[in-house]
Amino acid sequence: MIEVLAPGPYATVQDLGRPGYAHLGVPRSGAADTAGLRLANRLVGNPEGSAGLELTFGGARLRFSAGAWVAVTGAPCPLASSFEGGALGMRAPFWLPPGADLRIGLPAWGLRTYVAVRGGIDVEPVLGSRSTDSLSGLGPAPLRAGTTLPVGGTRSLPPICADHAPAPPLPPPVLRVLPGPRDDWFAPDALDVLCARPYEVSQDSNRVGLRLRGGALKWARQGELPSEGVVTGAVQVPPSGQPIVFLADHPPTGGYPVIGVVAAADLPIAAQARPGDSLSFRLVNR
Repeated sequence: MIEVLAPGPYATVQDLGRPGYAHLGVPRSGAADTAGLRLANRLVGNPEGSAGLELTFGGARLRFSAGAWVAVTGAPCPLASSFEGGALGMRAPFWLPPGADLRIGLPAWGLRTYVAVRGGIDVEPVLGSRSTDSLSGLGPAPLRAGTTLPVGGTRSLPPICADHAPAPPLPPPVLRVLPGPRDDWFAPDALDVLCARPYEVSQDSNRVGLRLRGGALKWARQGELPSEGVVTGAVQVPPSGQPIVFLADHPPTGGYPVIGVVAAADLPIAAQARPGDSLSFRLVNR
């Protein structure tokens, strides 16, 4: 069992989401930085899709009532424990004895940090996923002080065979974007404007999407576009002309035109962007 002594600014349980329900109006949700969660799970011998904790801007303190193997990935934070003599580090499995506290500081860069425990967070699944969905409210509530989280069994898991994952370089603030499907709704130079200068990440950003400030993307058509399906990474543009990059908790449909879609490989970069950061787009072919 894990007791949350302090959750930090915003912390949730996340796995790889609940795909297959968009036709029912249910977002996929799941970890915003899937690469970070997958790595954390591999380091402790879990299946990659096991549920872990997603911390927004660190600042969490967790107590482990039973001994546990733990790994922390994503935005790099200082780690400390009440257990004397234990070596703690990012991107490496470490042992916490019964009753130990884990303290996670503020990230040096990036926004979201992932904590995996061997056995996975074993809260009750909803529609096949243990993810907290901030848009629909499905899944467990965001963590708060006093929340307790069960941990799954470990007997069926393979031995831990990874000792350390190399530190990733600071990701370049560039998102590759594929044009369309509604780029014909915009002025002929709109894609050039999108890629010409960096955009600033707004304070209004969250797990639903990155709201950006910068060069306005002008519509070439009047009227309204009927709501249609959208995917993670879609760059939707409301009448203000300021783009929004959809993240894990985006709605299954949208009514504003989508000028482009961020390449899937670059979604972790978007997920780690903080308010005030600069992001640029680079147009690529399919």
